[in-house]
Amino acid sequence: MTGNRILIIEDDPVLLRGLKDNFAAKGFVVETAVDGEAGLDRALAGSADVILLDIMLPKVNGYEICRATRESGSDVPIIMLTARGQEEDVILGLNLGADDYVTKPFRIRELMARVNAFLRRRGSQKPADTSRFGDLELDTVAHKLYRGGEEVILTAKEFKLLEYFVSRAGRALTRDDIADSLG
Repeated sequence: MTGNRILIIEDDPVLLRGLKDNFAAKGFVVETAVDGEAGLDRALAGSADVILLDIMLPKVNGYEICRATRESGSDVPIIMLTARGQEEDVILGLNLGADDYVTKPFRIRELMARVNAFLRRRGSQKPADTSRFGDLELDTVAHKLYRGGEEVILTAKEFKLLEYFVSRAGRALTRDDIADSLG
């Protein structure tokens, strides 16, 4: 399971369901939005590791979402998915900050390979001392916990206990082991 978070902003319910199911099956945590307004809010929340973005959306178009995401300082990889394959559309998307531009119809395995390539590159830039789970990010160097980009205040003991649990994810722990970890 990858645990990477993907935000899919797509208004076609059939395509959205297919993308969501395929990425979830590969272990991605999938977040979705069916219109540009909700998509923009989720993109600016900053919890996604990669964004799949349709251009033709109700309320706010994909170009505006891409532009606003980049203006906010986010460097999350953005892959535009669209039926608009004219050269000027591709150039506009890339100039607004998209990292890739995939025209519909596309092959799902190729799209997943592109997503994984961006995540590999991005992963090499991320600090190794950060753990993500759900919408939370635990920074073990700074001793901070973030939910959706906002810091969650913890006592030293709470942080130590959370760090202990995260470093032993998937393991059965005894009460004595947990108590000993707080030393």
